[in-house]
Amino acid sequence: MALKIYEIFYSLQGETSRFGLPTVFIRLTGCPMRCTYCDTEYAFSGGNNMEIADILSKTAEFGTRYVTVTGGEPLAQKQSLTLLKALCDEGYNVSLETGGAMDIAPVDTRVSIILDIKTPASNEEKNMLWANLAHIKSSDEIKFVLCNRADYDWAKAKLSALKLTEKCPILFSPSYHELKAEELASWVLQDKLPVRMQIQLHKILWGEKQGV
Repeated sequence: MALKIYEIFYSLQGETSRFGLPTVFIRLTGCPMRCTYCDTEYAFSGGNNMEIADILSKTAEFGTRYVTVTGGEPLAQKQSLTLLKALCDEGYNVSLETGGAMDIAPVDTRVSIILDIKTPASNEEKNMLWANLAHIKSSDEIKFVLCNRADYDWAKAKLSALKLTEKCPILFSPSYHELKAEELASWVLQDKLPVRMQIQLHKILWGEKQGV
């Protein structure tokens, strides 16, 4: 069983509660969404077909227990569900980065899902599959990438209306080129929001490039 893989690389996890941990990233090709702030447009196409056994073999070479399956949108390839299960069976601590438009219900419950809720400024709010929230576990995380104050206010309203902080940890991230991190930090502190504000460690260390 093969998947279209854009790249497999070893780096520090730049986001989520696994921030800073040495991690293997398995980036799948393809994504049905076109967020305004996307930083992985290069993975919309290209890559190579790899059998799951070969993916597992490559992952094992790096000698870490943390694996992140990302994209693109990994769940756009149905075989990703088999890959996620296989990684869990091998004993890895697995996280999945998903854009929120694909059904997460079939994902192995051992996987920590990082669900991105698309804000109005992303231009992809219309494609959110809100039913996914019913499948969120306490070990998952919900992420908002915020482009401006309007996005922040929208996300703050969603926190309350959907009782998101009762489901799992919540992540607020500033869009890299659109919102200053210090601005977002000041809003979070002023409103005393029970969220984790995060910035992208890998971009601070190595800038905007592939394979980090």
